[in-house]
Amino acid sequence: MAFSGRKLSINRHTGVPKPVVRRSSVSEPGANELQSKVHRQFRKAHEGHMPHAGLDASRSSTGVVWCTERAAEYGFLDDPESWANLGQGAPEVEDDIAGCFERPKTIDISMAGREYGPTAGIRPLREAVANLYNEMHRQGKESLYTWENVAIVPGGRAGLIRIAAVLGNSYLSFFLPDYTAYNEMLSLFKNFAAIPVPLSEEDGYHIHPDKIAEEIARGTSVILTSNPRNPTGRVVANPELAEIQDLCRGRATLISDEFYSGYNYTSNCDGTTISAADNVEDVDEDGVLIIDGLTKRFRLPGWRIAWILGPKGELSLLIYFGDRQSCSIGSCGSYLDGGAAHPFQEAAVPMLEPSLVKAEMIALQTHFREKRDMVVRRLREMGFVIKYVPDSTFYLWLNLEGLPDAISDGLNFFQACLEEKVIVVPGIFFDLNPSRRRDLFDSPCHHFIRFSYGPKIEVLKKGLDAIERVVNNLPLTPT
Repeated sequence: MAFSGRKLSINRHTGVPKPVVRRSSVSEPGANELQSKVHRQFRKAHEGHMPHAGLDASRSSTGVVWCTERAAEYGFLDDPESWANLGQGAPEVEDDIAGCFERPKTIDISMAGREYGPTAGIRPLREAVANLYNEMHRQGKESLYTWENVAIVPGGRAGLIRIAAVLGNSYLSFFLPDYTAYNEMLSLFKNFAAIPVPLSEEDGYHIHPDKIAEEIARGTSVILTSNPRNPTGRVVANPELAEIQDLCRGRATLISDEFYSGYNYTSNCDGTTISAADNVEDVDEDGVLIIDGLTKRFRLPGWRIAWILGPKGELSLLIYFGDRQSCSIGSCGSYLDGGAAHPFQEAAVPMLEPSLVKAEMIALQTHFREKRDMVVRRLREMGFVIKYVPDSTFYLWLNLEGLPDAISDGLNFFQACLEEKVIVVPGIFFDLNPSRRRDLFDSPCHHFIRFSYGPKIEVLKKGLDAIERVVNNLPLTPT
C-alpha cells in the first residue's frame, strides 16, 4: 500500500498530535482522524509498544469488548433491544430455524453432575465427539478417533490457551487478518515466538499451500489458523487443505480452529462440514489439533462447551516420566480453567448423534446462506463493492474505501454507526499484534469492518436500514 509522508504521533494523555520520528508509520494523520473521538479514544487507551498501538488490558481484551464499551457510552446497555448488534460473533440462538432441533430449556442434573468433572471432560461426551468425527470425516479410514483423542474445554478461548500452554519452544506462524482473541493467546506465553504472515486482499486473503511451504522452510513448527476463516468468511477446502496437511506432516503442528465448520456454503447446503479431520492419516501421529464446539454451529455460545481433537498423547489426562510430570492439554485445565461444566457436558451428549447433526447442518446452512444473500444484496444496493462473497461463516469483511473520507476507515464508520444504534467491529482489531510489537497506525485492515449476519433477520434488516442512513448522510464517492 502507498503512504504519503505521515510524521505525527498522538500524545496518549491529551490526544494532541506531536512531532516524532517514527519507525514504521510514514504518513500524516488526516483531519478526519485527528478530529475523530473514536480515534482519540483508541490511541489514548494504552501505552503499549507505541502510544496508539494497543488497548488498556485492565478494561478490555478483544475488539468486540472494546466496541461494546463504546456502544455503552451511547446507551446500548440501557436499551439493547433497540440496537442492531452486528459486532458480536454469535449466531441467533432461538428455536426459529426450520429443520433445527429444539434446544433444551431445562437440564436434569445427575448426582455425578454435582461433582467436579475431569479436566479433560467426561468420557461419554468425549466418546460422542470422537464418534461424530468418525462418521462425518473418517468413513472408510483405518485410523479412527477414540475418546482418548478428545479433550472437552470450557469454550474455544480456553482450548487455545491450553494448547499454547503445552507448546514447546517453537516459531508459531499466524495469518493476518484473523480472530481477535488470538492476540491474548499469542501474547501470554513465552515458549514460542509468534510470527505474523500477512495475506493478500487481491486473492481474497486465501491461504495457499505455497504460503505454508514458505513458513515451514523458514523454520516454523506450529501453524495457527481459523478455517473457515474469521473475519473474511473464506475457507480452505480440499484438495488444497489436504495439500497443506501433507506439507505439515512430520514438519509442523497445525492448529485448526474450526468453530465455523458448519457454516459451509460450498457444497450447496448439503450438510457437509469443513474439517482437517478428513485428511489426517493417523489420528495418533499426525500433528493436527482441531478446535470446535457447541458455540457456533450448535448455536449455544452460553453453554461454553467445546473440544479439542488430536493425538491421544497430547490429550491424555496425565502422563508421568519417572519423577517428572508432563503436562498435557487435558491436565493443564486443572490450573488454567478448571474444566467445562459437568451438567452441560452430560446434556450435550445426545446432541452429537451423527444423523441429528447432519440434519441440523443442512437447516443451518440453508438459513444462513439466505441471510448472507440478503445482506450482500442490500449492501451492494447501497453502493458497497463486495469482491468476495463469503463461502462460509456468518461474516462479511466489508471494504469501506468507496465511502467519503469521513467514514472510509473502520473506526470512524464504527462511530457513525453507533449514532444510528448499530454495532460493527473495526477491521484494525483483526490485524493481530501480539504483545504490541508493531505499530498499527498504518494497518492494511484500517479501511475494513467485520459485519456479522449471525443475528436474526429482523435485527439484520434494522441494522442495514441504519447503515443505509449513515451512507445516505454522506453519499458514496463516484467511481
